[in-house]
Amino acid sequence: MLNEKRLLNSNAQFLAGPNSRGKEFLFLFKVVIQFFRGFRKLHFIGPCVTVFGSARFAESNMYYQKAMELGQALSELGFAVMTGGGPGIMEAANRGAVQAGGISIGCTIKLPKEQVSNPFLTKIVDFDYFFVRKVLLTKYSYAFVVLPGGYGTLDELFETLTLIQTGILHNFPVVIMGEEYYKDIFEMTERMIDEKTISPGDQNLIKFTDDIDVAMDHIRSYITKNYKIKYKASWILGEQ
Repeated sequence: MLNEKRLLNSNAQFLAGPNSRGKEFLFLFKVVIQFFRGFRKLHFIGPCVTVFGSARFAESNMYYQKAMELGQALSELGFAVMTGGGPGIMEAANRGAVQAGGISIGCTIKLPKEQVSNPFLTKIVDFDYFFVRKVLLTKYSYAFVVLPGGYGTLDELFETLTLIQTGILHNFPVVIMGEEYYKDIFEMTERMIDEKTISPGDQNLIKFTDDIDVAMDHIRSYITKNYKIKYKASWILGEQ
């Protein structure tokens, strides 16, 4: 707990404005190390789908059960399943992947509450900084599935949509599961089209569905377009 509070204070200090040049350089060095560790651990995971959603749903919740089905379906389709590694929706998706015999990855973050690594992870990458984790969750994923969640989930959703809209990400399917929960977002996209704040085609960047099979078909249609052959790991470099 003490280390987590110290980390939060360190992040808060960095974002509060200019620090001494020594502190700024030390922060930069820590960020580079975080990226380096992430690159080494995630480079060879193969085709991966990132799943996001609330950490607060219990096992009895219907969205938890849906995330378990999703994780299993993604694994059976040949994807590694990557989440933030915490409880709730993240745990459920990882759990479904493990039960199907697939690869289950958690990109965890150090927080004083809520963020506890779930027990259904075959690979863990631990991060100190949100922005580093967000970059790598996107970099190594070939699709993005969003289940009901809070601010963090919406942040990931709209950042990903912005990257697709601006052409930085290509052939990247985004599926939103929870049509009732996210109906206001669906209606808001229609309003933004009417107000011309987004283009009519931007609505097609998102697939709204509660049907696992429909979600899998949507993701499957993209995978042949954007999956890249990975280099083999080198034992000389200590890669796995």
